[in-house]
Amino acid sequence: MKSIQQMSKHYRVTARTLRYYEELGILTPNRQGNTRLYSQREEAKMKLIVRGKQFGFTLDEIKEMVHLFNADRTGIKQLERTIQFGDEKIALIDKQIAELMNIRTELEQMKHDFQKKLQVLKGDSS
Repeated sequence: MKSIQQMSKHYRVTARTLRYYEELGILTPNRQGNTRLYSQREEAKMKLIVRGKQFGFTLDEIKEMVHLFNADRTGIKQLERTIQFGDEKIALIDKQIAELMNIRTELEQMKHDFQKKLQVLKGDSS
């Protein structure tokens, strides 16, 4: 069992963040009076939260994945949904890459046009 301070330090989040995850129903630490204690199970959830956030998943998506694992201990439903979320993220990333490539192409063309114009203004016809 880890205290809120230990969890905060280990996962580099504030105690307020951990309490927020608890408010959302993602984490459910044990209580001893006013003290929150995090089991290995809660730590596994926290690892999922951190990893999910790294990959751009929303807290709602992460919450759904956590709850699916709780509902189906085989992990099948969680994995199926995680794959679906992953496919959605990949599609979004592909779209963003295409948009960025278009912007890059336009900027390269604009730079080329400006370089030609500058040469003309400077009287350099080479």
